[in-house]
Amino acid sequence: MIDLTGTGIIPEYPTAVAMGLFDGLHMGHRSVINKAAGFAEASSKNGGRIMSAVFTFDTGNFTPKYNGEADMIVTGEVKRGLIDELGVDYIYSPDFSDIKDLSAAEFANRVLFGRLRARYVVCGEDFRFGRGAKADINVLDRICGENNAELHVVPQVTDKTGRRISSTIIRGMIRNGDIAEANELLGSRYQIKMPVVSGKKLGRTIDFPTVNQYFPERQVIPKYGVYESEAEYGGIVFKGITNIGIKPTVQSSGVPLCETYIIGFDGQLYGEMLKLSLIRFIRPERKFNNLSELKVQIKEDLRLVTCN
Repeated sequence: MIDLTGTGIIPEYPTAVAMGLFDGLHMGHRSVINKAAGFAEASSKNGGRIMSAVFTFDTGNFTPKYNGEADMIVTGEVKRGLIDELGVDYIYSPDFSDIKDLSAAEFANRVLFGRLRARYVVCGEDFRFGRGAKADINVLDRICGENNAELHVVPQVTDKTGRRISSTIIRGMIRNGDIAEANELLGSRYQIKMPVVSGKKLGRTIDFPTVNQYFPERQVIPKYGVYESEAEYGGIVFKGITNIGIKPTVQSSGVPLCETYIIGFDGQLYGEMLKLSLIRFIRPERKFNNLSELKVQIKEDLRLVTCN
């Protein structure tokens, strides 16, 4: 996938563009992106040359209004990685401040048809754009028609209960510790990708050395507790157990972090970038009377993970 952001690169061929904030890359978002990718694939089979593209805003420089919330499910780096896994040819993710004051027509001319050479435009039913987000899909349809492009609006995607899949619902699940259910709606596991920081090294005194990671700024934080997890480093995936919280058994800064015991890993990771994915919630965070009690509980947590 080629990142056009901050470059002067223009796609060599016309594109099918998926547009959206895609703040969670959940199944609804994926349906929009997959639709655009489908146009590109069908074109190549018919001898044409249409490339797939995604227009989005970096979650680090965009402040949405979710009933006063601004917590993202995935950070910009993770979002790019997930989009790349969907087989997209191009991504364009400019700073929101560079786009926010453009009128709908200016945005279409400068970005959609100028920069991205859109032949097909794909979005969700509630997509809005232009200064003050005043333009809706009806305006977009008219603009596309004036530029010999086709607009395709993807219907809302629902879960198995018929409920609309939305970032708001998924954030609530994450905060409640319903990670397995959130992962199902996401289409991938909730994850963070941050460097390993130095801790107090108390884990190694009870034979369970851990790695510590702070959450990215503005990312939604799961319910405090212990989770079955996976850690990926150097292309290898390790099982693990992760405590999310403020480590009440030992004195801490009070800032929430991920503390992970990586099963079968022996090495130093300080300063290294580590991708951590959560699989399921095991138990709430609790305070133990001493480290010996904590060690017993960690063994029980490990039994639940390794026997699963």
